[in-house]
Amino acid sequence: MSLASSLAAVPASRSHATSLALRYALRELRSGLRGFYVFIACIALGVMAIAGVGSVAASLGEGLAREGRTLLGGDVAFSLIQREARPGEVAFLRSRGEVSLAATLRGMARSDDGRLALVELKAVDRAYPLLGELTLKPKMPVADLLAERQDSLGSAFGAAADSILLARLDLKIGDRLTVGNATFQIRSVVVAEPDKLAGGVGLGPRFLISEAGLRATGLLQPGSLVRWIYRVRLPDSAANDRAANALVSDARNTLPEAGWEIRSRGNASPQLERTINRFTQFLTLVGLAALLVGGVGVANAVKSHIDRRRDVIAAFKALGATGRDVFTIYLTQVVLLATVGSVIGLVAGGALPFAIVGVFGKLLPLPVVPALHLDELALSFIYGLLTALAFGLWPLGRVHDVPVAALFREAVSSEWHRPRWGYLALMAVVIGLLIAVAIGLAYDKRVAAVFVASSIVVFALLRGIAAGLMALARRLPRTRITMLRLAIANIYRPGALTPSVVMSLGLGLAVLVTITQIDGNLRRQFLAALPDRAPSFYFIDIPTGEAERFDAFLKQTAPQSTVEDVPMLRGRIVGARGVKAEELNPSSDIEWVLQSDRGLTYTGEIPKGSKVVEGQWWSADYDGKPLVSIEKKIADGLRLKIGDEIVVNVLGRDIPATIGNMRTVDWQGLGINFALVFSPNTFKGAPHTHIATLTEAHPDSAGDARIIKSVADAFPMVTSVRVREALETIGTVVTNLVLAIRGASTVTLISAILVLGGALAAGHRHRVYDAVILKTLGATRARLLGAYALEYLMIGFATAVFGVIAGSIAAWLIVTRLMTLSFIWQAGSAAGVVAAALIVTVGLGLAGTLLALNQKPATVLRNL
Repeated sequence: MSLASSLAAVPASRSHATSLALRYALRELRSGLRGFYVFIACIALGVMAIAGVGSVAASLGEGLAREGRTLLGGDVAFSLIQREARPGEVAFLRSRGEVSLAATLRGMARSDDGRLALVELKAVDRAYPLLGELTLKPKMPVADLLAERQDSLGSAFGAAADSILLARLDLKIGDRLTVGNATFQIRSVVVAEPDKLAGGVGLGPRFLISEAGLRATGLLQPGSLVRWIYRVRLPDSAANDRAANALVSDARNTLPEAGWEIRSRGNASPQLERTINRFTQFLTLVGLAALLVGGVGVANAVKSHIDRRRDVIAAFKALGATGRDVFTIYLTQVVLLATVGSVIGLVAGGALPFAIVGVFGKLLPLPVVPALHLDELALSFIYGLLTALAFGLWPLGRVHDVPVAALFREAVSSEWHRPRWGYLALMAVVIGLLIAVAIGLAYDKRVAAVFVASSIVVFALLRGIAAGLMALARRLPRTRITMLRLAIANIYRPGALTPSVVMSLGLGLAVLVTITQIDGNLRRQFLAALPDRAPSFYFIDIPTGEAERFDAFLKQTAPQSTVEDVPMLRGRIVGARGVKAEELNPSSDIEWVLQSDRGLTYTGEIPKGSKVVEGQWWSADYDGKPLVSIEKKIADGLRLKIGDEIVVNVLGRDIPATIGNMRTVDWQGLGINFALVFSPNTFKGAPHTHIATLTEAHPDSAGDARIIKSVADAFPMVTSVRVREALETIGTVVTNLVLAIRGASTVTLISAILVLGGALAAGHRHRVYDAVILKTLGATRARLLGAYALEYLMIGFATAVFGVIAGSIAAWLIVTRLMTLSFIWQAGSAAGVVAAALIVTVGLGLAGTLLALNQKPATVLRNL
């Protein structure tokens, strides 16, 4: 029995029809996957990107959870800023388990030859580390490493230093450094700290010392920016999450005004976890963008496949198959091929954590535990399948109502119609499911919703640009230049490649421009020139009693420079509007305000770089109820208004203050500014230090070195931070993140090129027909190549212009709204994208054209 007669004879039961559709779908695919390689590759690439990102993130999350105790340095960590724990607080902690103390701050280290370097000091006690291993080279017990010893050069405390510090100051094991008033002998190199990840990014190399050594430096002045960390290791019989959470709850209830920042083993590094989650979401959206670009390839491949199978479809319908039968057969093929592509992507993406650990191993700074995460793989498979259906249903649905006679008559072009409403409804359901999955499972649903909305708008615009380009070409006056006339006609003729090329290339170019513009602006922000009149130095931990003398010293040392000095404390927002901080539910972009302690100041004048936008500033001699000025965006994110009360914990005391006004702040100037500024009387009697900036008129390296040395000589307890070096440190981190984004974006670009190649290949039969007819009528190969090159050049240029505009707008929104940085359009990178788009479009187009021109006319003419 023939394939078509079998279809006519089989009963129309649903289960039997499904089985028959699967049988015919597989039977047709036995002839090969010609025309579907781009389909499979696009789905595989997109699924691989999403599965790879999800698997690596899950493996990293599992590693952070498994190593939570080690990363934290205990079961629970209690942090205080600017003050040590009181005896009663320490006694409470010791009653619950073994306690280890660590203190961190920044300081200036001086070598014997006078060279200086900013270091991240970490002072520990004899119990350090409670968990994990401190890796030293050479190895030695911590007690021996940090002990004070006497030798021929005098007394010195022991220390371990980062290898970067040794290279920067040209030091070796055994050399001495001075920090403040204390002398330290470098006895080992710090290779790895078990709790380093919980400490965040430092601006200088690590310098590990003892608690006694820290006290000897003289850096512990009232109000110094020292973070005291008390780590508690619970008894082995109670070392679990439940016991850790119970300790956290008891500490908050027993010592409500202590002002602890508390972390448990389950959230050893909340900021790191949030960063990973956000970065994972961003990379997942880039992978989804690759899938969406690939979806255009799916649509092109399905349309081309149906076009090639018109004789088979005609036979099916002539022998009694309904439009729904034909639709089911080819829908089954699409699902099977999407499954093949998804499985390939799942294998590659699922293997990525194993490959990363296998290649980099111990070089990884983060604890990655490779494993197969079935939930992430299942989600990636769903993305792949839904994308294939969302883009494949439109060309599939139009098969239903195409008459048999039209299918038999078709030689070059098809009269395609809108699918029936039932198929459109099915497509709407699939698209709705895809949107629901993308938004519903996102870490930041607002960002995901913006991505979805932007994708819909971009696709609609691309479709409109293709239609507009065709309409414009149709209305252009007829030119006498043959090549140009033929190129313009090809843009709008029936079966033109214009919609396919614009859709294929447009989204990929928009993503590329977005990434390059963000990359350029981040590099400009952190690695290029500083803003006009930006400070050259920050000076921190200036004792209050020495602030005036320090200002005078700076003005004498750098007379052409501008000095700004303000008092500074650290405090945490513990409540607002009568609601505890943990119950405020701030907007996602303001969460950071409540997650740790913040810098605070008080003044009678409006700070430079601030502008009051609501309320009135208090008078310079104000002495009434404590007032606070809050940055406007933060107030909006916390849903605060003028007259609301904020409670901050400073030095273990809860201090309420009423919001008197709101400000906008120019953070880009890098000057001294604070989210919270209090009235002058708020912190009367509270110990604190000052922070100062020095802005040079004509900065240079030699002058900077002289200033650092002069300050270190006269004020050894003051820490100097060179702004450019700090920005370079941050810029290194940003550059690494951008590299990861570039890598994920490459998948999108590869998909775009594949889709473009597939779109051109799908129109190959039409190109062969055109070439044969035109050559028969006397057209030369050179003239045809010129006409096709002009066609691709015009389509590619129009698409590139859209990609530049759309990508630039997206980059501007991301940089200014999400990153809150300034944006400058990068014309060079945009021009590079346009040039690359034209080269790729014309290159691929002419490659296919050459194949068409090589066809023998007789073979084609015999089949007309």
